[in-house]
Amino acid sequence: MSEEDGGGRAPVRIALVGCGRISRSHFDAIGKLDELQLVAVCDAVESRAREAGEGQDVPWFTSYARMLEQAPCDVVAVCTPSGLHPQHGIQAAKAGKHVVCEKPMAITLTSADELVQACDDAGVQLFVVKQNRLNPPVQLLRRAIDKGRFGRIYMANTTVRWTRPQEYYDQAPWRGTWEFDGGAFMNQASHYVDLIQWLVGPVESVMAKTATLARRIETEDSGVAILKFRSGALGVIEVTMLTYPRNLEGSITVLGEKGTVKIGGTAVNKVETWQFADYDDDDKLVDSATYTPPNVYGHGHEGYYRNVLAVLRGEAHADTDGRAGRKSLELILGIYESAKTGHEVPLPLRARV
Repeated sequence: MSEEDGGGRAPVRIALVGCGRISRSHFDAIGKLDELQLVAVCDAVESRAREAGEGQDVPWFTSYARMLEQAPCDVVAVCTPSGLHPQHGIQAAKAGKHVVCEKPMAITLTSADELVQACDDAGVQLFVVKQNRLNPPVQLLRRAIDKGRFGRIYMANTTVRWTRPQEYYDQAPWRGTWEFDGGAFMNQASHYVDLIQWLVGPVESVMAKTATLARRIETEDSGVAILKFRSGALGVIEVTMLTYPRNLEGSITVLGEKGTVKIGGTAVNKVETWQFADYDDDDKLVDSATYTPPNVYGHGHEGYYRNVLAVLRGEAHADTDGRAGRKSLELILGIYESAKTGHEVPLPLRARV
C-alpha cells in the first residue's frame, strides 16, 4: 500500500473504471474517508474520463489495461455497464487488485461465477455494492426481524415506482439492452430484489410478468413478480420506470403475526409504518432513522466503503461479497425465466444462465 496517512496507517488506494452517473456516489464516499485515496479514473469516453480525472485531481485513462498497469492501486471500483462488470472485475483480480463491483455483479450466472472464481484464484476480495442495506430505516427493520419481533412473517412487498424517460435510455446505446444492462428488474430494482430476500429469507419459487409498455428498449420497463419463500411466506415485487411525472416510491413492507413495518420514501429512506405488539428500545430510534437522500442512491456508499476498509484490514467480514451478490442475480434471472415461459420457476435455478 501507499505511504502512511496522518493516522499512521497506509490509505487504501482506489482506481475507478466507468465514470457514469453512479461514479459520483463513489467519488463522494471516497472523499469523505481519510483512509481511502482515489488514485486514478478510467472511461472509454475520453471527455468523461478527462472530466472525472480533472474534477477529482487524479490521473485519467481511456485504456483500462493501461490504468491497471500504471495506477498504484489496491482496489478497483467497477462502475461500467452491467454486462461488462465480470470482464472488468476479472481483469482487476488477475492484476492482484481487490474488486468493488457495482450492482448487478453480472447479467448471467455463468459470468458471475467466473468473476467469483477469478477473485478466489487471485486471493483478492470481491465486494458487490448493496448500499441500501445500510439505510438507517432498513437497518432498524433488519434488527426487528433478527430479534423475532414479527413472530411469523406472512407477507412482504417491495415496490419501485420510479421514472426513466426515453431520454435516459437514449443517452447511451447500452441502456435497456439485454447484453449490457437488463431491464427494470435487473437495473433499477436490483437493490430491492436484494433487500426482500436479505430480510425475509430464501425464495423457493417465483412467477412473473414483465412488459415494455412505453420505452423504446429491448428490455422491460415494468413488471410484477410473486414470490414464495421457503418459510412459507408470500411476497410481491412491483417495478415500473413509467411513473408520472417523477420518482414516487421505493419501499419495502413486511407483515407478520406481531408486527407491521413499511419503509418507504423514494428510496427506502422513510419509516412510514412501525407497529409491534411488544415494546423495544429500537422504537425510540424510528423518527431519527428517517432521512432525505440527495437521490435514489442514498448515502449508503460511504458506509459500504467503511466495510471495505474494515475487511481489507482484517477487522470485519464483507457485508455483501460475490456469493451474496449472486443470490439477487439468480432471483432476477428466475423472474425473467418465468416471464418468458409463463411458468412458476423453482429456485435455485436448475441450469446456469
